[in-house]
Amino acid sequence: MACIFLIGCFSTTFAIGGGKKKSTSKPAAKQVSGKNNNTSSKKVTTVVLRDTIQSPAKAATAEPKVGFKQLFVNASNGVRLNPKAISFVQDYMENNTDDLLKIKERGRPYFNMMDAVFSKYGLPTELKYLAVIESELKTTAVSWAGAVGPWQFMPVTARELGLVVNRKLDERRNYTKSTQAAARYLKDLYEEFGDWLLVIAAYNGGPAKVYSAIRKSGSRNFWKLQNYLPAESRKHVKKFIGTHYIMEGQGSVTTLTKAEATEQIGVTATYLLARKLSPEELNNAKSITVSGKFYSVAIANNVSMSMDDFNRYNPDFDKKMASEDNTYELKLPADKMEQFTANKYAILNESVQLLLNGATVSGK
Repeated sequence: MACIFLIGCFSTTFAIGGGKKKSTSKPAAKQVSGKNNNTSSKKVTTVVLRDTIQSPAKAATAEPKVGFKQLFVNASNGVRLNPKAISFVQDYMENNTDDLLKIKERGRPYFNMMDAVFSKYGLPTELKYLAVIESELKTTAVSWAGAVGPWQFMPVTARELGLVVNRKLDERRNYTKSTQAAARYLKDLYEEFGDWLLVIAAYNGGPAKVYSAIRKSGSRNFWKLQNYLPAESRKHVKKFIGTHYIMEGQGSVTTLTKAEATEQIGVTATYLLARKLSPEELNNAKSITVSGKFYSVAIANNVSMSMDDFNRYNPDFDKKMASEDNTYELKLPADKMEQFTANKYAILNESVQLLLNGATVSGK
């Protein structure tokens, strides 16, 4: 898509706890001006998470980091932080928790709106925290290079994403419209990379920088290629992770590499955004979790749906159902889902018969 090739003009150096820094990206890079909020000189004894959870920080104990390590490896949702990130994220949380929780409080109305937009586009709602490290949610944020608004879009990129930018009107400052543009952009990047940490790095430094790091490192794993990225992009990803942990008290699919997501959450975490659905289709769709020997052809036949449409709604369905982790979030148009639930067991029986008769698993 056209907007993908314009990501090179993206690069923010706004950093909570970091103040202004010179961009290391292309000349068209961006930087958000902001006061230095570095709180490293403050004495920190407690980090407050999720408004109620508390985790020990750098108190004077024999092992001051034990509390953090437990937080990062024993989260209730099963998400574990990569060991290579723990030290950075711990320091980031200690230095920035107070400031970020203030942003969380004043930003609740904006976060609610962003949740609705990202859900409509089938994106993880936790991506809203990118706007925190981009601009502290400020519509007045302006970089030295001309990036503007909560999502820090450059003019040409904003226009490619459908925003109006002229002398009379600048929709980059409009919370809802700029978030919708960011959702389209992030979805494009995920379709390109299939890995949230690489998406966040590309949002900051551009796809070209990420591809260069992949080529030089010989890996698509962020933790292996990170040192081949510009320092700003490398830190941007870790700041996002740190912000996520402060805001949520735990990680999510957006704080994991593709391989980590598959291991810790299951294949479900990696296929959902491969769905080629419009916002309208997503809004009209219903979902149900299925397991067992369901077969795509049997489902499509029984709900009067073409295989092309079924595969758009449910990519890699047969491959996933044939794996050890054979659970899938089946998504269908609302009327088709009614047909499926009404005939669920008959469809399962037909699926089993087709598979016993030698039906092939597509994509396997």
